[in-house]
Amino acid sequence: MEISAGGRLEVRITAADVGKRVSVRRWSEHAAKGERFTDTVGVLTSWDNGVLVITRRDGERVRIQESSLVAGKTVPAAPARRRGPAATWEELARVSARAWPPLEREPLGGWELRAAAGFTRRANSVLPLGDPGLPLDQALTAVRRWYAARGLPARIQLATGAENSQEPLAAELVERGWTPEVTAELWTGALAPVADRDTAGVELSRTAGADWLARYRRTGPGEAAATVLGGGPSVWFAAVPGAEGAPPAAIGRCVVDGRWAGFAAVEVGPEQRRRGLATAVMAALARRALDEGASAGWLQVENDNTAARALYARLGFAAHHAYHHYREPEGSRGPEAAAGPGTGTGPVA
Repeated sequence: MEISAGGRLEVRITAADVGKRVSVRRWSEHAAKGERFTDTVGVLTSWDNGVLVITRRDGERVRIQESSLVAGKTVPAAPARRRGPAATWEELARVSARAWPPLEREPLGGWELRAAAGFTRRANSVLPLGDPGLPLDQALTAVRRWYAARGLPARIQLATGAENSQEPLAAELVERGWTPEVTAELWTGALAPVADRDTAGVELSRTAGADWLARYRRTGPGEAAATVLGGGPSVWFAAVPGAEGAPPAAIGRCVVDGRWAGFAAVEVGPEQRRRGLATAVMAALARRALDEGASAGWLQVENDNTAARALYARLGFAAHHAYHHYREPEGSRGPEAAAGPGTGTGPVA
């Protein structure tokens, strides 16, 4: 908090600071004693009619009455990373998009519209990494029409919690009635420590066979799933064989792209858990990625997946930024198709 030379807290932000990362303290007379001061850190996304809106790292929007402020200041655009490979959220967004390619894509200025017959949100959402070349309302209308023509709900994928990430656009979407669905995080880490783990029993392949797909829980439309799963610069599938006639005990997928290796679809059969199989799958894929020249890894995991988050933390991964899929308002939705759950035990699909 900002403290003056006389020791008093000061509010050193104004409406001119909209778009900047800020830290504020507010006072509430209705809170319990000892809890009347609340601190909020995030991007100041609006300041209108005496009300501030701050979008936090996880995408939550906090409304604060200007009259309740007791202190405030601008802060660095993002906290210093304490570990993990250096990268911008834009670089990681492009890398992760290449690792999960749609069946169809179309540019809208600097935005990319993606569709894959409804198989996963990532392959059926807009990736907005620039200016759409139209006023926002016109761009959103074009987006809704494009997805409606394909029988899909319109979704836009946005990143928050990193330097110069997309909190302002998230706030604009919310103001227009778009709603966030699954919230997840993109984590990064070094490959070498992962590759040092035991890989006994893991088999690698360039294709996802019928056995691998039998364990995978998000297959969706057959051709779409096969095309998306098999797409990317250098794709590898891992499996730990199960009993005869049964699906694999564990599976995983990795896409090697330059210095990056992206992990996804790490799944273990319920009866096979707590045997270290997920770690073995990750290690085998990491070794292959190191052999191809990669040095850093990334993966995506949902906020409520505590088991997966604990595993990846043990392997040296840490959160880089959050990302969200915003869905069009109910009243403007196009014909709906099965969009896939986009949830599970492994990195988000």
